[in-house]
Amino acid sequence: MDLGASLERDPETLAGAIRVKGTRLSVDFLLGLFEQGWTEQDVLASYPQLTPVALQAVFALARRSLQNEQLIPLAS
Repeated sequence: MDLGASLERDPETLAGAIRVKGTRLSVDFLLGLFEQGWTEQDVLASYPQLTPVALQAVFALARRSLQNEQLIPLAS
């Protein structure tokens, strides 16, 4: 997936946070919605400017960011 087709970073917008192209919706914000229990349908209904492809790019970026990370078990 070409992330540049759906995501962008501009130092003049959202303090340079990576966001969905043409919106002010950052990847961090969108991932936070899913963390809170929102579904893809919830997000797409609430933000009609988003597309399923844009959400795929959000998850692809998250996966690529973790790809070379060593996960440390969280204390329970």
